[in-house]
Amino acid sequence: MGEEDCCATQLIDGDGMFNVAGFDAFMKKAKVADCGLSYAVVAIMGPQSSGKSTLLNHLFRTNFREMDAYRGRSQTTKGIWIAKCVGIDPCTIAMDLEGTDGRERGEDDTAFEKQSALFALAIADVVLINMWCHDIGREQAANKPLLKTVFQVMMRLFSPRKTTLLFVIRDKTRTPLENLEPILREDIQKIWDTVRKPEAHKNTPLSEFFNVEVTALSSYEDKEEKFKEEVAQLRQRFYHSISPGGLAGDRRNVVPASGFCYSAQQIWKIIRENKDLDLPAHKVMVATVRCEEIANEKLSHLLSDEGWLTLEEAVQLGPVQGFGKKLSSIIDTYLSQYDMEAVYFDEGVRNAKRKQLESKALDSVFPAYTTMLGHLRAKAFENFKTKLEQSLKNGEGFAASVRSGFQSSMLEFDQGSADVAVQQANWDTSKVRDKLRRDMYTHVVSVQSEKISEIMANIEKQLTKALAEPVESILEAGGKDTWFSIRKLLKRETEAAISEFLSAINGFELDQESVDRMEQNLRDYARKVVENKAREEAGKILIRMKDRFSTVFSHDNDSLPRVWTGKEDIRAITKDARSASLKLLSDIAAIRLDEKPDRIENVLHSSLMDGTVAVTSSQNKSREASADPLAASSWEEVSPRDTLITPVQCKSLWRQFQAETEYTVTQAISAQEAYKQSNNWLPPPWAILAMVVLGFNEFMLLLKNPFYLMVIFVAYLLGKALWVQMDIPGEFRHGALPGLLSISSKFLPTVMNLLKRLAEEAQGHAAASGGTEAQTPAASGGEGQNPTAPSQALRNQMPRPNPATSSVSQISSVSSVGSSDGDGE
Repeated sequence: MGEEDCCATQLIDGDGMFNVAGFDAFMKKAKVADCGLSYAVVAIMGPQSSGKSTLLNHLFRTNFREMDAYRGRSQTTKGIWIAKCVGIDPCTIAMDLEGTDGRERGEDDTAFEKQSALFALAIADVVLINMWCHDIGREQAANKPLLKTVFQVMMRLFSPRKTTLLFVIRDKTRTPLENLEPILREDIQKIWDTVRKPEAHKNTPLSEFFNVEVTALSSYEDKEEKFKEEVAQLRQRFYHSISPGGLAGDRRNVVPASGFCYSAQQIWKIIRENKDLDLPAHKVMVATVRCEEIANEKLSHLLSDEGWLTLEEAVQLGPVQGFGKKLSSIIDTYLSQYDMEAVYFDEGVRNAKRKQLESKALDSVFPAYTTMLGHLRAKAFENFKTKLEQSLKNGEGFAASVRSGFQSSMLEFDQGSADVAVQQANWDTSKVRDKLRRDMYTHVVSVQSEKISEIMANIEKQLTKALAEPVESILEAGGKDTWFSIRKLLKRETEAAISEFLSAINGFELDQESVDRMEQNLRDYARKVVENKAREEAGKILIRMKDRFSTVFSHDNDSLPRVWTGKEDIRAITKDARSASLKLLSDIAAIRLDEKPDRIENVLHSSLMDGTVAVTSSQNKSREASADPLAASSWEEVSPRDTLITPVQCKSLWRQFQAETEYTVTQAISAQEAYKQSNNWLPPPWAILAMVVLGFNEFMLLLKNPFYLMVIFVAYLLGKALWVQMDIPGEFRHGALPGLLSISSKFLPTVMNLLKRLAEEAQGHAAASGGTEAQTPAASGGEGQNPTAPSQALRNQMPRPNPATSSVSQISSVSSVGSSDGDGE
């Protein structure tokens, strides 16, 4: 075949320069750009002078330059050459790489070899690796560095493609291919295992990145006919190579043919700059550039289209029947052409550029569309005023009246707008309608002003209701962040009111300056509501402080009323209650809606709680006035406009507050002292200590004589039993004298009852021990009757107490007996 058929071109020269002009000419001449995704790229690599170009020329009928054996073995192919394969379906591009291990570049100059190998792996679907048969199985043969280079550069691909490695064994010997292939695959696997890999692909098998195929060819010089016959068989494998099951059937991230030139150029640029490749990102980049080029080309063709130019000229003269359909057809034609040329590029990029093309096309034809609407508007202006006035008389709202009048009076305009509408656009005719409304704006200004004033009044009423009571509640509660809560409430309610206001006036289409002014008026009104409520609360601060003091002082943390039992620290409780009241005073002393820091609370606390506000002598008045921070008519860092209570007024209020709450504290102290006196029946601690010291000898006597200890222990048990049976603490609940009278009347019966129960328990234990000992009725009767008789006699001989004391004693006796029964049992 001639040179015109295969179109061989040097893609990259020996110095690494990319031949952009030559590649563009090759793509146009070979008509590769029209193939879409139906094309394949085959590259060949191998040692220098190993017959790579010869193999490609016989395999794909290309005309790459071959080595002249009579002139010696030297470098023939410099850089990278490409050519179109002749007679192969689909369109296949052959790429001949410079041979490796050449003496011309030297032993250490392997940069270009690695760059060209990485370039081939990045763009080729099938990579032929040309190697000699006698090198298989050798550790230091020429194919080992080549394979290592291939695997190492592959790791620089961030997202490697699925590439087919077709090992072509040249000058095969008598050894069958079935015996050579396992050895070769084993060598390949060893090289793959020894190559350093990224952490993400450390355990990734070779098959994840490469499809390994092996074939063998006879010697071209010794068995030329056999060689050509085997090459012809190998050529058949490249037909339909991209189909499933073909040599390149598993390829990924294919760049459309129209973007292949730009893609190859950018990949080589990245490789030369020694950057890692990211094929998905590169695919998006290529799609972005190519789709934008296609979109710009179609837009240029649309603007120079004769049908569009004729239509645009006719619109200037007057309305054009069927304007929308004609324009939609023209736009749709060029959008369809874009879709056909960009169909194989990344979907996201393709759709985005299509939207840009459509948007630019619509922007270009929009003036003609506006002119058409202007013609329609000129016919409908006079009908609007009458329709609007009639709608307003029927009681419709302003916005609804405008819309109703507009729609009903502009039926002709709407019909014309439907004819003018462009299929690809969703243009709104509101601007044209605004022009109509502007002509009659003077007529509706008064109605509009009235409606807006009504809306404003309703919003202000809602703001007052939403802010007044909550602000009063927050100031009365006096929490930790009082003014923060008020500011938050003010902001929330104001924004809600403004949002509602904007929504309500949306149909009026006011200018932004008027809207901003109304918004500011609403904000000022909301702030004024809060300030007025704060000033109102400042007039009631003394009542609020006393209520807060009473609440904190008279109730515990669980909000339960306090019972002054003697365990409470009245001083600490009083301090806490006054601190809570002082917190209310500091909160209401100034308006804090601007979030400016102040020291009001600290000054009040240090002056009124930690210091004193008592009246001083006349000699020290002048000195203390200068040192007293409350001897001022204004607060630091607070403007007079925001001051509600001056420092001097705070000091006066605090004195009045202390005077009016002093009685509550006094009552609590009296109640606590009364409770302590009524419940303190033990001797004082010094008496207990004296008894311990003076009774030390008796205590040592008890320790030396265990019998005394036993007697004391028995006496303790009897005393404990009497204590529980008679409920001694309960008897003294109503006072010392009633308690003594009740105990004296119950003492002897309780003792007799206790002895009786002990005797009964002794009999029960004796009977349960096995019946070995008999018990006489007389003895039993004696045990049961003797205690009761003296008890009854003694009860009859005792004087009768007064009725009030007797009733209390009887109730106490019943309760103590019931409890003692349960405890004794």
